[in-house]
Amino acid sequence: MSGRYEAQNIEAKWQQRWAESDMDSALNDDSREPYYCLVMFPYPSGNLHMGHVRNYCLGDAVARYKRMKGYNVLHPIGWDAFGLPAENAAIKHNRPPAEWTYANIDQMRVQLKRLGLSYDWSREIATCHPDYYRWEQWMFTRLMQKGLAYQQDAEVNWCDPCHTVLANEQVVDGVCWRCDTPVIRKNLKQWFIRITDYAEELLADLDSLSGWPEKVVGMQRNWIGKSTGAEVSFGIEGSGDTLDIFTTRPDTLMGVTYMAVAAGHPLAKQAAESNPELALFLDECSKISTKEADVETMEKKGMATGFHAIHPISGESVPVWVANFVLMGYGTGAVMSVPAHDVRDYDFARKYGLSIRQVIAPVDGDWDIETAAFTEAGVLINSGQFDGMASADAKTAIIEWLAENGKGAERVQYRLRDWLVSRQRYWGAPIPVIHCADCGAVPVPDDQLPVVLPTDLQPTGGASPLTECESFKHADCPQCGKAAVRELDTFDTFMESSWYMNRYTSPRNGEAMVDAAAMQRWAPVDQYIGGVEHAVLHLLYARFYHKLMRDAGLFTSGQGGDEPFKNLLTQGMVLKDGTKMSKSKGNTVDPKAIIERFGADTARLFTLFAAPPEKELEWHDAGVEGGHRFLKRVWRLLERVDAAADGDEDAAAVKLMRRTIHTTIERVTHAFEHGFAFNVAIAAQMELANALQDFKPAGPGGKAAYREGVEVLAIMLAPFVPHFACEMGEMLGMKQVAVLADWPVADQAALEQDEITLVVQVQGKKRGEITIAKDAGQDEALAAAQADFAIHKWLDGMQIVKVILVPGRLLNIVVKPA
Repeated sequence: MSGRYEAQNIEAKWQQRWAESDMDSALNDDSREPYYCLVMFPYPSGNLHMGHVRNYCLGDAVARYKRMKGYNVLHPIGWDAFGLPAENAAIKHNRPPAEWTYANIDQMRVQLKRLGLSYDWSREIATCHPDYYRWEQWMFTRLMQKGLAYQQDAEVNWCDPCHTVLANEQVVDGVCWRCDTPVIRKNLKQWFIRITDYAEELLADLDSLSGWPEKVVGMQRNWIGKSTGAEVSFGIEGSGDTLDIFTTRPDTLMGVTYMAVAAGHPLAKQAAESNPELALFLDECSKISTKEADVETMEKKGMATGFHAIHPISGESVPVWVANFVLMGYGTGAVMSVPAHDVRDYDFARKYGLSIRQVIAPVDGDWDIETAAFTEAGVLINSGQFDGMASADAKTAIIEWLAENGKGAERVQYRLRDWLVSRQRYWGAPIPVIHCADCGAVPVPDDQLPVVLPTDLQPTGGASPLTECESFKHADCPQCGKAAVRELDTFDTFMESSWYMNRYTSPRNGEAMVDAAAMQRWAPVDQYIGGVEHAVLHLLYARFYHKLMRDAGLFTSGQGGDEPFKNLLTQGMVLKDGTKMSKSKGNTVDPKAIIERFGADTARLFTLFAAPPEKELEWHDAGVEGGHRFLKRVWRLLERVDAAADGDEDAAAVKLMRRTIHTTIERVTHAFEHGFAFNVAIAAQMELANALQDFKPAGPGGKAAYREGVEVLAIMLAPFVPHFACEMGEMLGMKQVAVLADWPVADQAALEQDEITLVVQVQGKKRGEITIAKDAGQDEALAAAQADFAIHKWLDGMQIVKVILVPGRLLNIVVKPA
């Protein structure tokens, strides 16, 4: 019946049939419960790697399983098509980025289809298409009107080779996340979106994300970084200006002996104008890492500015220093330094001979401030009217004094900074703003959207070619009609990837960014799949943008939810020889070679079986070959489906076979419903295949049980190896194609056992196992344990004190010397 398993022919046949039947398209059908499964969409590099294969096969297994469970499944795909990699590749190959990108999309579409992924291709999007980015331009103009989008001079992270700014999240260990070049800090006029206005909601809503990994939730919580304390204003001697700082320890305010500002702070720059040595120091500071972990461990350096601040309570003169550990991007770019009660401040003060004044004493005992800083809460000393107060009480009292005297106030601060969204590159969505000498920055009107990016320009790696594209650059002011200039920066590509999940619900809507009814049907995403490296980049921005869309009236909380993703699975990387696959390391594996040799189903099976989804997967050729052998072994099971075996029907063997079949159904279903343990699900099916191989299907009952087992295998393999399963189902004469068959339900009667196995413990330690009748009582269980040789030796010469039977699981025997 089976013939030879020929993967290439089978896969081509079924891919054609699936495409012709349009079976993977999501339907506007509310008679079935909707389920939205989404894998983070790819950048169109032109070639799939094994990380892609693993990621997309995980999502496809989930989507196919849910269809078989009766859900109306939305499983879309698209392309994260703008950005620096495409621009750099275009420079290298001397081709316009648009041409390069669309060619890669065509190539990768073929590769994804070759894997047999059940995408709804009718919803395919590319973020570089004007029909897509038109709507984020529309949204940006709304954010400008609401004051949520703004332009200002700011100290930014600058990557020279990439010739663009980077968000704080894109600086990894002090270098650019794209090219690994050290990042410097410089001042530029940039566009921002006020994500800080949503900090509290973003933080609070993390509590609702029960389907997210705790690690990712923790990373976002730490990145948002909520702190409660006081904002304090120090005067500046000889000036009417103030130096404002935030502190979580206002109880230590009377211990301030110097102030520290960032190299980019206006006071530091003013001081450097007349101090060449300080100017050199500021330049040195501009090249150091901005990562907090690096700042904490690097050597602390500083220089005096010559300015002095005025203590808000005592009126004391306090020197102002520039310190390399103060970052302009966090808080106000200035901190109050209390060396007696902060380790970093203490070390800095010791290094530069600055005074140290203890103002907090331990509740019990003394502290030698000459030896180390005292950083705990305690009782205030040397603090004037606040002496004798406990730290907690002093915080309240000092904040009240500051507020009453106009020197400060209680404040909540977040580590999160506003989202920098402008990039000085060409291949990105144009920012929809026209700069007029009279009217300022004017949003482009709706009827002039989209502002279309010219696609025939050739970047060189330096300044954006938009700066010299006269036909793009010049425009009339929408307000006064005078000649004006377009904004020449483009959007950060995280703008496109922050709302694509919602666009999939109505991707061809030409009247609105999303359709509220479609959002109500599909959103939020039920299962999102992607790498943990996006925890505080894409995932945070997507959560924020979803809330912006809600607040713009595009949908309500009831229609699209307050969060974009209900459940999140972060898959592990694919490794070879213990390291992440990369071209630079020379350890990549080409999926095309695997598919051409063994077939797409074998590639899918290996990536899903070799490790749990959330763990790293170590590539090994033997595992691929083993997966292929398993498929051939299952294929051979077809040969005996209609063949009669010699001998009489063995009722006990038939009963055991059916119990194995239905136990497997339970195990595989549990794996899908509890964490997608696909390696466990596939292992269970391998065990079933082995049991079927050993089974002799004699007699009507035996033949029926054997056929049932092979059919169950065909159906439960469908999410993992869909072409193979469909071919098996057709050869078995199944009425429904395997990938659309109803998911099997375990027959509870078949799971019933006449006998059960109990673990036997003596004095709480496992000493063996016994098999007894399922309705046996404690006495029968004890007799069986005493008769077992392995257990008997632990009872010999002992008096049984107590016997505890846990039905169906355990027999525990408590003994003492006779």
